[in-house]
Amino acid sequence: MITLTFPDGATRSVEPGQTALELAGAISRSLAKAALAVKVDGVTCSLTTVVDKDCRFQVLTWDDAEGRAVYWHTSAHVLAQAVQELWPEAKLDDGPPEETGFYYDILFPEPINEEDFPKIEAKAAEILKRGNALTRRELDGEEARAFFRAKGEDFKIDLIEAIEQRGEAISVYDQGDWTDLCRGPHLPDTKKIKNLKVMSVAGAYLRGDQENQQLTRVRAVTFPKQQMLEDYLHMLEEAKKRDHRRLGKELDLFSFHDVGPGFPFWHPNGMIVFEELARFWRELHREDGYTEIKTPILLNEQLWHRSGHWQNYHENMYFSEIDEQTFAVKPMNCPGCLTVYNSNPHSYRELPIRMGELGLVHRHEKSGVLHGLMRVRQFTQDDAHIFCTPEQIKEEIVGVIRLIDRIYSTFGFEFSMELSTRPEEKYIGGIEVWDRAEGALKEALEAWGADYRVNPGDGAFYGPKIDFHIRDSLKRSWQCATIQLDFSMPERFELEYVGEDGEKHRPVMIHRAIYGSFERFIGILIEHFAGNFPTWLAPVQVAVLPLTEGQLESCREVHQALEEAGIRSWLEERNEKIGYKIRMAEMRKIPYMLVIGAREAEAGLVAVRRHGQGDIGQMSLDDVIRRITEETRERRLDDAETR
Repeated sequence: MITLTFPDGATRSVEPGQTALELAGAISRSLAKAALAVKVDGVTCSLTTVVDKDCRFQVLTWDDAEGRAVYWHTSAHVLAQAVQELWPEAKLDDGPPEETGFYYDILFPEPINEEDFPKIEAKAAEILKRGNALTRRELDGEEARAFFRAKGEDFKIDLIEAIEQRGEAISVYDQGDWTDLCRGPHLPDTKKIKNLKVMSVAGAYLRGDQENQQLTRVRAVTFPKQQMLEDYLHMLEEAKKRDHRRLGKELDLFSFHDVGPGFPFWHPNGMIVFEELARFWRELHREDGYTEIKTPILLNEQLWHRSGHWQNYHENMYFSEIDEQTFAVKPMNCPGCLTVYNSNPHSYRELPIRMGELGLVHRHEKSGVLHGLMRVRQFTQDDAHIFCTPEQIKEEIVGVIRLIDRIYSTFGFEFSMELSTRPEEKYIGGIEVWDRAEGALKEALEAWGADYRVNPGDGAFYGPKIDFHIRDSLKRSWQCATIQLDFSMPERFELEYVGEDGEKHRPVMIHRAIYGSFERFIGILIEHFAGNFPTWLAPVQVAVLPLTEGQLESCREVHQALEEAGIRSWLEERNEKIGYKIRMAEMRKIPYMLVIGAREAEAGLVAVRRHGQGDIGQMSLDDVIRRITEETRERRLDDAETR
């Protein structure tokens, strides 16, 4: 008998030599029906894998990212087969899964466009009806080269040579009478795939290298159920309406220009949102015992060698020469914070020391990946670094998770957590140090008590991390907050504190950010709220609208009273009909509209409208000010959710 250990720690003894699918069926018939793949000792495997030893065992379904990846990886093979049946001369490169869907990079004998999508989808549907099994075979290098050379697949020859250099087995998957080079894993067959929808085509350089020839990247999606596809397409249509780039222009929040590609220009309205988020951040961090620092944007090359960024992050950095010395524009804030820590001696009595910085950083992103505020070359990180003793790690990390929970709940975000462990290649520090750091993060996560998943090999080069994924109003997932535990930087920078024993010790360093970057977080908020910011965040909170020119003076007095009360007000002075004025305020997504006609002016009242809700009745100006002030002070979300 062998023992399976499940993710919850439970164990089960089973007969060896069974396939993963058979073991899933022994656990639960419904689980076997939903199974897409399994994880054996942390490695994703096909359901056809034979299990013959004690192991950690997890069945992967559509609810698991790894399960969806296997589903979409198999779907990519269906897409490639469909293309080659339609265009036999098409040459295939690679077709991996993505966060949503998959793509395949292909050299077509002739250009294709959206008019070709229906015939690709029809051919894919025909292939899916066949329900072919996917069968894995291993070949030696010469066999593999001969096979794909005979098919004229030159790109596959290059991939085979790369596989050989890595010392890995060369495998192919047969799908009926069609075969592709692939290491897998895959679904046992294509029966679970019910549909395929081609989403887009675009140019893509071979291997992502601009020096290579350009291929066509065909993107597509599949889902187990037709309704899931329809829901996804509906979500995409809704996302188009909420696109932060379009809304950013309509609401006059920010812009991009050729004089600074990838560098956002913030407009007055956008700066209000930016500063309100900063004020909220500072308020909560002061309550949690953080102090704020500010460090230079340009720092000497030697500092970046010391931190390890020069060796591990050089291609993403900008440089400048000053007094015949090389300086780097900071891509991260941590070396500056380490320098501040080292400016003074420290005692154990001071620890933990929590330093926050709203630091402007620059990263050299390729032009092809720039995307509005979501991917820029200059952004403000809401960084903080905590210096503590090893005994304080768990308490400090739990405290950060608590702060993240408090901030995200203010915007109505739910979140999930992911523990990322040591990268396979680029990392600094010894493996023992990494194991210690990963163990400390696991302890903190378990103390917090919520579920989390492990993402092997995706840690930062200086330490493991916890990533936080929020879900917006369209149920899309965004990775924002991160907590990174670092034993290496304190060693590299020779950080010290005097312990209770009078001896010098190394502190532990915790890197963390919650918004992640202001730019990206604001982009997410724009799409989450569809531009309908809650009152406390809205660039303009109140529009004051005279019914006719006769009430303009009364409106000026109301506007002034609102401004004096700290409420952001806009006075409409144009001689237009009231319907037009209301429509303009609605288009600007201003939360409150105060309409003042002759009766309101005489009675000292205002007619109050809410964006997206219409008229909510007459009120005194004092009541309006009290209502908006309370709503802003408490940072209420309720009204934003109903608009």
